[in-house]
Amino acid sequence: MATAVISADMTMTQRTRATMAEAASASCDADAGGAAEGLRDLSSMPSKNLSQTTQKSIAVAGSETGARLDRVLAAHVAELSRSRLKALIEAGAVAVDGRTIRDPSHRVNAGAALVLDVPPAEPATPRPEPIPLNVIYEDDDIIVIDKPKNLVVHPAAGHWTGTLVNALVAHCGASLSGIGGERRPGIVHRLDKDTTGLMVVAKNDRAHQSLAAQFASHGRGGESFERGYLAFVWGAPDRPQGTIDRPIERSPRARDQMAVRVGGREAVTHWQVLEHFSAGATTSRRAGKAGKAEAGAGAEAVASFLACRLETGRTHQIRVHLASIGHPVMGDQTYGSGFRTKAVLLAPGAQAALADLGRQALHAHILSVKHPLSGEIVTFRSELPADLARLHNELVRGRAESKKASPDSS
Repeated sequence: MATAVISADMTMTQRTRATMAEAASASCDADAGGAAEGLRDLSSMPSKNLSQTTQKSIAVAGSETGARLDRVLAAHVAELSRSRLKALIEAGAVAVDGRTIRDPSHRVNAGAALVLDVPPAEPATPRPEPIPLNVIYEDDDIIVIDKPKNLVVHPAAGHWTGTLVNALVAHCGASLSGIGGERRPGIVHRLDKDTTGLMVVAKNDRAHQSLAAQFASHGRGGESFERGYLAFVWGAPDRPQGTIDRPIERSPRARDQMAVRVGGREAVTHWQVLEHFSAGATTSRRAGKAGKAEAGAGAEAVASFLACRLETGRTHQIRVHLASIGHPVMGDQTYGSGFRTKAVLLAPGAQAALADLGRQALHAHILSVKHPLSGEIVTFRSELPADLARLHNELVRGRAESKKASPDSS
């Protein structure tokens, strides 16, 4: 469920109390907004497209020893731009001596055999597709949607169709702003494929310019602007609230991931603890007095519910930042894979809810911007979708059962 509100002077704590109350009473079969179908990657294209894929073979010359892979390809495949070649490399369409390389900056050696798989040309302009959208507000300048999970925002390597942009083209027609480029019409910010929640899209160039400026500054100039998220994380922070100020840039080990790195782009995330969740009742009984400690709030909690506010907008920022302080987002297989074994500490219901989630437990809950035309501050709110509401309910239930089962609870 999402709502539109004009003006918002409430604090984060006041806002999230309402969220917690609604999430706790939400039914497990509430509509999460629907998911887009038809996402594809290079390895799962229909057979008719695979048959049209062309393969180019290149032998690295001695003069090219030590050169970047994308530059060598650009020198030999003039019909494709370097950015297009970079995208193909990252999508796994390039092999060096029989080994798939996804790093465009990979250095090649003389005599290396490069093989490039070039998929059939895709239309430059995204095609309209009848993908359901949960529109919570729309006028002549902006459209605000509540994005479901499993929906990529814009076409890119591996996801040429089935994106939010394809749905927007069908819904809005030619009215979308073109400043973002043909593959990103109207897009001024993004959410990860499996992060749910609020997004605003510009429907004309004037709106695009205004919104882009607001997202670039994130309210640092004193103007009213807010992007608030709700996150379920492993463990419990050692204080009720805090700020993570750590630079982020692309990981040198995995080009599709981000990492906290000295010299990266400034990134600031503010967080506040809303709830702690203890181990399941079975775990608490088995642990005896240790179980009683886990039933309390604080460092021994197995999981926590946080409200997060972005001061900057880097790729994967909240996920990377929370993982960097030892509290990765639950369900995050990219930045929290090392915490998967902690699921056994949860109550059975919470374990099942987390297993069924199949994504990071992160939701874009609050979005507040200045309307491009009227100048009014418009605030939009989206409560937890069905899968996260279920996880919250089961964590609350497990906490209650744990307290009842505690040896000293009576």
